[in-house]
Amino acid sequence: MRKTARLFALVAVLALVAAACGGGGGGGGTGPTGETGGGKPGEGITIGLVYDIGGRGDLSFNDSAAAGLDRAVEEFGITAKELEPNQGGTNRAELLSLLAEEGANLIIGVGFLFAESICAAGNQYPDVHFADVDGFISKDTANCPGAHDLTPEDNVASLLFAEEQGSFLVGAAAALKSETGHIGFIGGVDIDLIHKFQAGFEAGAKHINPDIQIDVKYISQPPDFSGFNDPAKAKEIATSMYQSGADVIYHAAGGSGLGMFQAAKEYEDATGTHVWGIGVDSDQYLTVPEELQPYVLTSMLKRVDVAVYETIKAEVEGNFQGGYITFDLARDGVGYSTSGGFVDDITSQLEDLKQQIIDGTITVPTS
Repeated sequence: MRKTARLFALVAVLALVAAACGGGGGGGGTGPTGETGGGKPGEGITIGLVYDIGGRGDLSFNDSAAAGLDRAVEEFGITAKELEPNQGGTNRAELLSLLAEEGANLIIGVGFLFAESICAAGNQYPDVHFADVDGFISKDTANCPGAHDLTPEDNVASLLFAEEQGSFLVGAAAALKSETGHIGFIGGVDIDLIHKFQAGFEAGAKHINPDIQIDVKYISQPPDFSGFNDPAKAKEIATSMYQSGADVIYHAAGGSGLGMFQAAKEYEDATGTHVWGIGVDSDQYLTVPEELQPYVLTSMLKRVDVAVYETIKAEVEGNFQGGYITFDLARDGVGYSTSGGFVDDITSQLEDLKQQIIDGTITVPTS
């Protein structure tokens, strides 16, 4: 029997604790809550969303997930419960169980580090639907009783992305805009997922200029995942790259990316030479401080908002599907931003490359 009142209070307490203990860009804890009433189709449906460390306010990955949730709240009238792990992320499983016990119909974890916990929770709560953004859940997942390769009939979905496709397009943009023939890539953590961003970026740049020079640097090595929330280190790396001749740098480093844009501004202030940064996940032209907007050439849009929204929509409509769901260019799961107008002169070229990828004329590597 669910002890709803006690657990509801505990949700509020844990949310406040998470907000106090969460890393980086602030945020987390409880966010907008869907209101019932008005005859919207999601009345009576509760969606739980557990952010990655950093929560709302990271100006990147988590904020994109939050945007999808907010859209679903507005359109469907669902009730939303938002939580964030503690600093070390050691309470992910506890938060998933808490939301399941409290009555959530669908629970979404934001980030691949939820894979084991969501796999286990799916087995523990077979009547609850779960989805993991970026988490590839399989029979090889460690510490997951009864882990298995997912099927559409399962109550667990892996929401995956063709990050390499979007990165190919911004790599092409970097090469088209570079005046030095020298660009850079900053990865948050040296893991396979971020290698997809690097691979696509390099392929796109070399498609335009086979001789282009590309500097690559990762902020941290696993099991240290601080590279996704270390703007100071990203700033240090970007400054070094700009000083060595790179004039466009792409980051796939979550909340650390703000430091790259700060480095771009400071470099121009010191040298009079304009340089660019390329954002990731969200349209970072819209999230950075105004004084940094002139340095955001474009952003690789990893449409976590689309994945979260579409998954909630399926739940509301009674069409939730488990298994592996990939959001690529054809599904508007990845792309590039045009805010600021800095890529207007090359948009036609980028759109042509986009269509060639969708058609299969161009195959983008993942490693």
